[in-house]
Amino acid sequence: MNNSVCAVVVTFNRKELLTKCISSLLDQTLKLQTIIIVDNNSTDKTEELLLQEGYIKSLPDTKQKSVQEKTIQEVKLRYIRLPENMGGAGGFYEGVKTAYEDNYDWIWIMDDDAFPTKTCLENLKPYYNLEDTVALASLKVDLKNNILYHHRGYFNFTHGLPIQEHITQEDTQTETTDIDMASFVGLLIKKEAITNIGYPKKEFFIHADDLEYCIRLRSQGKIKLINKSIIKHAEGSVQGTFKKTVLGITVDRRPYKKLWINYYMQRNLIWLGRKYSQNKLSLYTTIIKNYLMTLIGIILFDDHKIKRIKFYTNAYTDGLKSNFNNKKPKQILYGED
Repeated sequence: MNNSVCAVVVTFNRKELLTKCISSLLDQTLKLQTIIIVDNNSTDKTEELLLQEGYIKSLPDTKQKSVQEKTIQEVKLRYIRLPENMGGAGGFYEGVKTAYEDNYDWIWIMDDDAFPTKTCLENLKPYYNLEDTVALASLKVDLKNNILYHHRGYFNFTHGLPIQEHITQEDTQTETTDIDMASFVGLLIKKEAITNIGYPKKEFFIHADDLEYCIRLRSQGKIKLINKSIIKHAEGSVQGTFKKTVLGITVDRRPYKKLWINYYMQRNLIWLGRKYSQNKLSLYTTIIKNYLMTLIGIILFDDHKIKRIKFYTNAYTDGLKSNFNNKKPKQILYGED
């Protein structure tokens, strides 16, 4: 193959966003060869909407892994429905592995709420053959075209957590910028790099899997931010939170029923810090400080205080112990199996 591109889209219970993402990919001025949709066992009847829109041939078996293909506008669309929700990390593992084994030269990964502009891929093409470059990243903006600086950036392993710093406005004024990390929204990865570093770390489930993978990518070469290539992202960073005020202090808090999702970021970032931080004293000082601040926040602002404290304590200790039991947060909070 010669610079063939396969897009990998991971989805879970966001069928309207997914169909918009697929439409954006089919509408590219530079045609893709294949789009792989990895469905993390959605429960919102995603498969029915895909059938209605003509993206799949028939309703899949929802109790086991199901794979089907259909060609649309000369683009192969492969729909993979997993038998259980493996999280974003598990979905990207499945999609990248499938695209790699199908021998595409470039694998373009994104969430279901990502909408590449019409010339997004075309504007990446001139940089395919840059020396010592293993991945290309589009500039990420929200639906109002505001640049999402925190989704592109640099690694700093000399202090505690976080291990990354975001790009600045100055970084977006040049044709290209060397960066260290990009979220899994519009990251185009060269096949040769995957040969050497493998697939995304499915054990992370969600959160920071993109950071971990970019660390491995940077061991193989450069990641270039291509500022002319624009991809839009629908989701806001504080969705699922609410504001609470105590003693004149207003903070964002996570409702108890949605708290489970916070576990993975805490655990995964601590694991990354332990593995890559070059200043262990600063790392553990930061971990202890963050843990104490978390406890104070729970005591001041939250309900279910005892369960929340147990929940966060497990997130921190599991990161320190490399424990990747991804069913644990819901077991602790809600008693789910």
